[in-house]
Amino acid sequence: MAALDDLINKIDNPELKLQMQHVVRKLLKQKKFGLVFEDHLPESTILQEREVRVGLTVTYKSEPLKERFFVRAINNDIAECISLNDTTLTRAIPIGDLVPFATFGEPIYPYLQVQDTISTAPDSPLWHSLIQADNYHALQLLAYLYPGKVDCIYIDPPYNTGAHDWKYNNDYVDSNDSYRHSKWLSMMKKRLLLAKKLLNPADSVLIVTIDEKEYNHLGCLLEELFPNASTQMISTVTNPKGVNRNGFRRCDEYVYFVLFGSAVPQRLELSAEWSPSTKKDSNKSKKNLTPGWTSMMRRGSHSSRWERENLYYAIYANPDTKTIEHIGQPIPSDHTKDDEIAGLVQIRPIRTNGDLGCWQVGPDELRRRIKQGRVRLGSKTDYGYVVNYLPDGEYSKILNGQFSIIGYADDGSIMATQSIEIDDESLAPSLWKVASHDASANGSTLIRKFLSDKRFEYPKSLYAVHDTLRFFVANKPNALIVDFFAGSGTTLHAVNLLNAEDGGSRRCIMVTNNEVGETSEKDLTAKGFKPGDEVWENLGIARYVNWPRTVASITGLDVKGQLIKGEYLTYLTTEKESNRRFQQISFVNDFSSLSLSEKKDLVTVLSKGSIAKSSVEDDASYIIDNDSAIAILLDEASASDWLEELEGQNGIRDFIICTADKKLFNSLKKRITELLGTFKEQVPLTLPMSDGFKANAIFFKLGFLDKQAVQMGRQFTELLPLLWMKSGAYGACPQISSDSIPAILILPQNKFAVLTNENEFGAFYDALVTANDIETVYIVTDSERGYREMAAQLRVRNSYQLYRDYLDNFTINTKGSI
Repeated sequence: MAALDDLINKIDNPELKLQMQHVVRKLLKQKKFGLVFEDHLPESTILQEREVRVGLTVTYKSEPLKERFFVRAINNDIAECISLNDTTLTRAIPIGDLVPFATFGEPIYPYLQVQDTISTAPDSPLWHSLIQADNYHALQLLAYLYPGKVDCIYIDPPYNTGAHDWKYNNDYVDSNDSYRHSKWLSMMKKRLLLAKKLLNPADSVLIVTIDEKEYNHLGCLLEELFPNASTQMISTVTNPKGVNRNGFRRCDEYVYFVLFGSAVPQRLELSAEWSPSTKKDSNKSKKNLTPGWTSMMRRGSHSSRWERENLYYAIYANPDTKTIEHIGQPIPSDHTKDDEIAGLVQIRPIRTNGDLGCWQVGPDELRRRIKQGRVRLGSKTDYGYVVNYLPDGEYSKILNGQFSIIGYADDGSIMATQSIEIDDESLAPSLWKVASHDASANGSTLIRKFLSDKRFEYPKSLYAVHDTLRFFVANKPNALIVDFFAGSGTTLHAVNLLNAEDGGSRRCIMVTNNEVGETSEKDLTAKGFKPGDEVWENLGIARYVNWPRTVASITGLDVKGQLIKGEYLTYLTTEKESNRRFQQISFVNDFSSLSLSEKKDLVTVLSKGSIAKSSVEDDASYIIDNDSAIAILLDEASASDWLEELEGQNGIRDFIICTADKKLFNSLKKRITELLGTFKEQVPLTLPMSDGFKANAIFFKLGFLDKQAVQMGRQFTELLPLLWMKSGAYGACPQISSDSIPAILILPQNKFAVLTNENEFGAFYDALVTANDIETVYIVTDSERGYREMAAQLRVRNSYQLYRDYLDNFTINTKGSI
């Protein structure tokens, strides 16, 4: 339609022009189904580094792509140009005012110019990459380098809000453009078709974020381009405060997941905020990650010495090592205690009120359980130590695999952790409301820690990207991840955090242009600067935002060289020790006189709703609730029984004591502290931002080569970084002088080798015999037969013929990708 309008506007006859417009409008009113949009004028790319010469298409530097010309001749630095808008017009223009451009669909021959590197892990072969380029041409290159090899593509494309957030052919697309949706879809389609070539068809995912302006169009486009994939959209809260857009306050956006092959989101251990806010789900998030140890002291019926005399005996512990050194025999009823053993502490089953109790098992069974690692000492008490053990039920969970033994403590007791069961609770819902995904706190505010000022509008939350990626690469420690709308560099930042958490070696390739933004563009233009000028380029997003952030996050130093303050959140946990919490409630005078309904209401108030009313029984004098980690003494007359029940209940954090007696409250507080010691819990592990990451990254700018020069072998030096990327980007990118191209190049640290002179094949073959790390070989030869004969003799995983493989790919495949 856009092209048709352009043609109609060229009609000189007003009456004919009006008639044509009427007919076209009538046709448009016909009902259509499916996604309908146009390709518009072909997109173009400015080639800043190319010289203006005869035969090229050019445009003005000051107003790129506003007018387009063909260079017919050049005389004394004046180009004779034919207008591409009206071929009857010619102009004489100084070549200093012109810059070449390429139209999408024309064959291009890209290469990578090294701009900078950062390395804090010189011994690691892992290197990330940032490519400054129009992402269309970068995708053409990546499709050559990594066809079907990418595990995950994550992109945050322009949302087409009409607020000058993206350009089409160097013009901002605003809300008044009647073709803005069509232009956006045309732009996205070209890039998604190239992205499809990158993804591993057997197991990979394409992730696209979007808001309400284009999510319907995007969904239809994804279904159209990837009919054999599985597509799902989720909603995620990115701004809890919301933004007013003349309607409901917008607080969320959307994420599309396009799943290929066997790809599915991983089932992960998730915090409570990922689940609907119900008590049941909230409690499930607090499940123990270790088996439940309990006190060896017998409780309930038949728990006194006189009822089970064979279970009343002494246990002897070494106070220095906190290990059980000896177990006595049952003490006869006419004895008050067993013999003392020098240097050891005698422990007997004596209750907190001084009554004589008994152990859960006899001496022989206790010895057997010690050998099994099922017994350990707890807190020190007036009667020695608390003795804890693993009951048969908990021990059976270890035997059947619900818990995994990860080691043994110094006293020989088992150290186990939960083997997380795969169930529906560990699948994320389609609505994400996670505090760390706030784009303000963990996007805009966080990025200023690294850049020291506001250089980028609306960056994604680091943790939103981290979590989104983790669902698909948690089980892929060597995943290759691509982001071709990289913006401020959040994706690479998130990948480094993932690697730091689990020791992975995931590699990230980012692509972004180097636009300066509307405000900066106006300021620079007013000062006489043009695109391509150093001042202009240094303020572009690739150079001024993405790469500085990448360097700062890896080194732990901001752009001013100062240590970055703050901590990264992680999904890891660590054990934290803290005091248990006690609260005295003095207004309950006679709990037993309350009705059952009143008792339930009281427990609800005291526990702040954490303990269910259904767990309160009429005869209850105390409550111990492991799910909420709360214990409540309702009737002070039952204090002794409550204390006995608390033995071994190490998971209780809060103790609420209903008594007006301050002395009793303090006494119980002391005895519980002695009984249970400090409270130990698993809390999120944080990592200092100032530590940076053990990682390496390289910054490239995409350039374009002359086909004839490549054919003649004159640009090997320029192509070497590209060969490094194609070989897997192992080790630091090699660089050589263009004046000394060796006949044989063996790079074991980079896992590839190059034969530039086929006459030296014999020496090349001999060198490869001793170079065990070489996985990829490039052979420079014009003879396809000669290449095949040489490649057949080499025992390597991959081999390529230069420069034919490179030239054929970009000559043949360019037009087919439009």
